[in-house]
Amino acid sequence: MKANKLHDMTVQELNGKLIELKNELFNLRFQLATGQLENPMKVKSVRKEIARTKTILREKELNMEK
Repeated sequence: MKANKLHDMTVQELNGKLIELKNELFNLRFQLATGQLENPMKVKSVRKEIARTKTILREKELNMEK
């Protein structure tokens, strides 16, 4: 998901998205450990998506404080 779409989401939606991404990362790591993962680059993209979501959450948090 692009960052501009994440900026349009509310804090609650972003938290839900973050939980969803963490669950997906857990499942991908499990598949990687058992040798069932077809595309290992998917792990990297999900990690970047988690980082992007956390960054936008932090930006929104800082904007609320001001």
